[in-house]
Amino acid sequence: MNTEWAIAELDTVIKITVMRNGSSSSDGAVFITTADYTAFPDAEVTKQAPVVERILDRVIPRWRSEVPDSLANNRWSRHREAAIHAREQLMRQQEIDENLGENAPKLSAAELHPWTWSGASSLWRSGHFREAVGCTIKKLNSEKQNKLGRRDVSETDLFKQAFSMDEPKAGMARFRCMKDDGSHTYQSVPRAAISFAEGIFASIRNPLTHEPDQELAEHEALEYLAALSVLARWVDTAEVEAAS
Repeated sequence: MNTEWAIAELDTVIKITVMRNGSSSSDGAVFITTADYTAFPDAEVTKQAPVVERILDRVIPRWRSEVPDSLANNRWSRHREAAIHAREQLMRQQEIDENLGENAPKLSAAELHPWTWSGASSLWRSGHFREAVGCTIKKLNSEKQNKLGRRDVSETDLFKQAFSMDEPKAGMARFRCMKDDGSHTYQSVPRAAISFAEGIFASIRNPLTHEPDQELAEHEALEYLAALSVLARWVDTAEVEAAS
């Protein structure tokens, strides 16, 4: 993330969403209204909202449900509160990392393979981590079927067939991870892909299916997404070899 840019965008939305009270006075009379409005026109805030929402989704993934809506009669109050929190977090992130734990590299789900996060994002933001991982598996399976043009088989069986070193047959195209250079690597990579896919479905997909009431911890779900991202990238970058 470009932190400097993100902070500048948050500063903008904080500035334009300063709340004003709708009360006014005239000839000594005070007119009271319960409506609060933003310092800048609503149309200008609306233009800024899509950008700041993307930043908030990255910095505070569950801001829509966890950040209080302090002014229920103003649609932008939650955005403003979340932007203030996110700005402070970004400003002090390095300090926090250095003082509260090892300043190690961080893994962002949004930077995983696009199939991974697109399948998980909406459920992830609402805290449904098990369902998010499950949707990612379905997304990966669908993309694999689309690339091979097959609907007759799926999941582990299709991975076994797709990465097989056998010659392609009619209706049974193969994935080729690299050019055939006669090396041991050319032979071993597809075997590894099959074993990895089997492990994914046996240790991640099956428990998620058979234990629907067991929610995942966020860090565990993120590890699962990372594993699925590796498999998704192999499928995405593989060449398809069809029968001639």
